Amino acid sequence: MGGIPISLTIGIAGGVTGLILLAFVFLVWRYLRRRKNRNDLERQSSEGDSPHSFLDTTVKISQSNPELATEANSDRPPSLFRKRFFKFPFRQSTLPTVSQRHQDFQRQLSHKLDLSKIEFSVQSVKHKEQPQLGAIKPELYKQSSVDSIKSEHAVCGKLFFSLQYDHDLNNLLVGILRAEDLPAKDFSGTSDPYVKIYMLPERKHKFQTKVHRKTLNPEFNEKFVFNVPYNDISDRILQFSVYDFDRFSRHDLIGIVVVRDILSEGSLTKEVCLVKEILSANQEKFDLGEIMISLCYLPTAGRLTLTIVKARNLKAMDITGSSDPYVKVYLMCQGKRIKKKKTSVKKNTLNPVYNEAMVFDVPVENVEDVYLLLKIIDYDRIGSNEIMGCCALGPKYPGLGRDHWFEMLENPRKPVAQWYTLQENVILYDEAPNGKGCFRYRQYTTESSEGSGGF
Repeated sequence: MGGIPISLTIGIAGGVTGLILLAFVFLVWRYLRRRKNRNDLERQSSEGDSPHSFLDTTVKISQSNPELATEANSDRPPSLFRKRFFKFPFRQSTLPTVSQRHQDFQRQLSHKLDLSKIEFSVQSVKHKEQPQLGAIKPELYKQSSVDSIKSEHAVCGKLFFSLQYDHDLNNLLVGILRAEDLPAKDFSGTSDPYVKIYMLPERKHKFQTKVHRKTLNPEFNEKFVFNVPYNDISDRILQFSVYDFDRFSRHDLIGIVVVRDILSEGSLTKEVCLVKEILSANQEKFDLGEIMISLCYLPTAGRLTLTIVKARNLKAMDITGSSDPYVKVYLMCQGKRIKKKKTSVKKNTLNPVYNEAMVFDVPVENVEDVYLLLKIIDYDRIGSNEIMGCCALGPKYPGLGRDHWFEMLENPRKPVAQWYTLQENVILYDEAPNGKGCFRYRQYTTESSEGSGGF
């Protein structure tokens, strides 16, 4: 009464007895299994297969560390049996890379290499005999100056003119005779040429011939008189600018002829006929495009207005075949930057249209001492900006830049536009004209007119 039932007690005792018997059977089976495996290994060793050969055929152990190789070749039967019984793969452990390991590795390699069996031979290198230096040939250097000039300019015809000086009237007589082999500027294969004559550095002395229609070999036969004292002729420069007349657009500059030493042919008491090659700035070979610039000067206020109108046929700088150009303008004096401004950036175009005006304060007394330097730059948000081309204009640049500048001064308050061919680089002038220094530019508190993009 109140005790454990007899049937439950008999069930518990039977269960415990069954577990004991099951454990005993498992231990006996495990012992027999191990004994069988040991016999199989001993049989294999007697037939020539050792546990070490078994490891070599199944598991590749790195020989880069001598300690690992020693551990791999050591006898470890218990671990071998345990891994064979439970089918665990062999895992290789490596040591961290230290200097001592590399030293051991190099020492091991030095023992393995047998340098005695390697044959060395020294082969002599045949030196190329240099030819003997001979005498310098003057004819190779005679035309060096001429070639250097032609490398920067292209010859585009010849100009025939005459010079004579009248000592009684202090007049220099300049005759424009004719021109030959001019390039064709019109679609019809001809040109409408005329010549402008300047006496530099004074811009007041300027003359112009008549326009000859549809010809590449015009006959001018016109004479012009410059009133210059004989003692001042050595300081004067004659410039002939040959243009192609165009009724509907800006006249194209064909080329220029510059005579720096007017008295090189003597006293010019008699008429002397000369022939000079017409040189054109070789800018088209770079194929960098063109830019249209408008100049306007207001003498009373000393204000120079530069308008960047547009550009065309620019060079593609991006992988997409387009560019993001903007124009940076420098006001220069004696090689120093007085002021700089820039336009906005035009995205994905090779023919940008700006129509942006930039105003510079240039006093009348310094208008012949300054010049403008323009750079078209491709804007890049990630990398550095790249220069696509540049040009310069001012009284110190012969050719188109000087003519445009003087035409601006001769037509105050009137915009004068001109196309410029872009170049890879321009020459900066740093000499001080007439001993005068640069003027002090009037600074503004804000620079809102400089647009966007980094300098």
